[in-house]
Amino acid sequence: MSGMNGYTVAQTLRKKPKASSFALVALSGLGQQEDKARAAEAGFDHHYTKRVDINSLRAFLAATAEALAE
Repeated sequence: MSGMNGYTVAQTLRKKPKASSFALVALSGLGQQEDKARAAEAGFDHHYTKRVDINSLRAFLAATAEALAE
């Protein structure tokens, strides 16, 4: 992403009305509490630290898809 990082992308998307229905997931090698707080402030719905547990990610995505469908 030229000139943008994930935080900037999330902040930019959250300013768009249609993006309110998007689920944004941060996947990062940084997993300290400050990193998770920064992701939340940027507009991410969830923060996963690499090496993500795929079953946890699938469960989150399934729950989010179900909630958005309601």
